[in-house]
Formats: sequence, C-alpha cells, structure tokens
Amino acid sequence: MKLCTGVFFDGDPERLAARIVDLEAAGVDMVLIPEIYGFDQISVLGYIAARTERIELMTGIVNVYSRSPALIAQSAATVDALSGGRFTLGIGTSGAQVIEGWHGVPFKRPLGRTRDTVDICRKVWAGDKVTHDGKAVTLPLPADEGTGLGKPLKFMNRMHRQDIPIVIASIGPSNVELTAEIADGWQPIHFVPDRFDRVWGDALQAGMAKRSPELGPMSIFGDAQLAIGESADVAEAREGSRAHIAFYVGGMGAKSKNYYNDLFRRYGWEAEAEKIQDLFLGGQRAEATAAVPDEYIDSANLIGPENHVKERLAVYKDVGVTHLSVSPQGENALDDLAALKSWID
Repeated sequence: MKLCTGVFFDGDPERLAARIVDLEAAGVDMVLIPEIYGFDQISVLGYIAARTERIELMTGIVNVYSRSPALIAQSAATVDALSGGRFTLGIGTSGAQVIEGWHGVPFKRPLGRTRDTVDICRKVWAGDKVTHDGKAVTLPLPADEGTGLGKPLKFMNRMHRQDIPIVIASIGPSNVELTAEIADGWQPIHFVPDRFDRVWGDALQAGMAKRSPELGPMSIFGDAQLAIGESADVAEAREGSRAHIAFYVGGMGAKSKNYYNDLFRRYGWEAEAEKIQDLFLGGQRAEATAAVPDEYIDSANLIGPENHVKERLAVYKDVGVTHLSVSPQGENALDDLAALKSWID
C-alpha cells in the first residue's frame, strides 16, 4: 500500500516546495494536486517535478471537458518526462456546475467523454498517428463540423513512458463499471472500506468481466482524514470531518441531484442523508453537521488513538486498497503521516 496526500497550491511557490520536501521526508509516496477553478494543476506539477526526486505526482483530478483529450495526453507526457517517470494521470468528469459554469462547455456524454479521453491518451503515447471515432470525440474532426483540413497527427517528441497510469475518479455505478473495464486505477470519494462492496461490488464485477488482461490488476485509492491521538486531541479533526461530509451530502448539488447524498444513502444511511440535506439546504448548517453519524466518522477516517487507527488501517488493506490518500489534520500532521507510513510498511 502506498501513502498519498493532496496538496493545494496557495500561490506561494516556496511554501509549496517546502511542504512537498516535508512530505517526502515523512515517507509520503505520492502527492495529488487538485484543480477546480483556481491555479491549474499541470503547471504546479511541473514545478514540483523540478523540486523533488522521489515522490510520485498525480493530478487529482483533471476533468475531461476543459482540455481536449490530446492536450491531456500532452500534459501527462510532459509532467512524466519532467519527473523522470513519476507521474500518474488522474481524470474525472467533475460536474455540470463547474463544467458549464466555469468552462462554458456542455456537460454531455460523461461516460463517452471519459472512454474517449482514455483511448486517445493511450494512442498519443503509443506514438502513432491518432485517429479516433468515439461517442464524444472524433479525430480528425469531420469535415462537416469544421474546415475539412484536419488530418491525423502524432506526438512530436520521444515519450519517457508509453504506459503512464490512468486513474479514474468515479462513484456512479455506470462510471465505476467503466473504470473497472479500462482504467489502471480507481479513485472513489468518501470511501467506507466496510461498506464499499455493497455500493460498488456489482459495478466493479461487471467492469472486471470486460477488462483486458493486459491492463493487469486495478489500483484502488481509498481516502480518509488522519489525526492520531486521544479523544480531546482529535476532537477538532472529528468535527472537521463531520463538517466536510455534511457539506457534500447536504449542499453539493440540488435537492433532486446530489451524487454524494445518493452515495451516503447507498452506504445505508438513508434517513441521515435526508436529514442532513434538509437541514443544510434550509440554512441550518450547524444542525446538518451535527446530524452526521459517529459511525461514519469512525469507519471512513483514521481519527483516534493509535490502536484504533491501526485497526482501521488493517481494514483498508484487507479490502484491497493499494493507495491510501489521507488528509492529515492538526499541528502533528507530519508526525502522523510518518507514523502511518511506518505502520503501512
């Protein structure tokens, strides 16, 4: 199991570099750089690649709408070359609010767009002239949709690696099935190791049945908040986790369309999901946060005394998590990461 963590770039490059160096020293194997509508992650990853030697780098995630599939492939090839083969491409669809509200691109055919992006990336990295006839993307662009001057092209430079790993972030059944079929890795969100099979087991099995043997086993990225200590020491981390999930379950999306609320229900917390959403959308955020059950906080995180964290870590391992992506909380974050790394090893 590899230890991963996400890092937000706040605009200070030296602070970012110092943070990454500290993470390397703590034994972190991989750093994930997010992107929503702030600093772009590809530029940040290029900078980190130049300031590090060991730590693996991943987009967490690049959406498949704001950049063309070919540009995603180019960016991945660039960061992989700059880092000496330490890059993993994490992709996902994001959501309509960001794609249409920020990028001005229709949120259409998410499954087709994801499949086409994966296929085109691999074709680009193979070094051949790229043609593609997909459900969402066609290369070259058909004559009746453009000037008619498009022609098949190939990547101009020498690839550092032709097999850059592709990880898909997905939680919907159809998207998870697609992930299991075509991706090198799967990155869900709000992962509850004891309950994930009841939510995604059928979709994973269906996708695996169509998976090419050449892809090999699929990596699984499990996520968790991290804070090691007795009750009083980790109380703030517990409440932070509670507020985090309340925001997603209660406020991410409309009442009738909230993927995270649906996920919480599928985990078995139907009544809690409804209550959290009603309170949150009604402006009662504190009450919505308080409605998040302790059972979720205890099972979906690594928060508590050393023995509890070790027990929960064993559960993540037992269900096949290959990459544990944690968000360390509090003043002892680096010490907690180092301790967790020692228990993983």
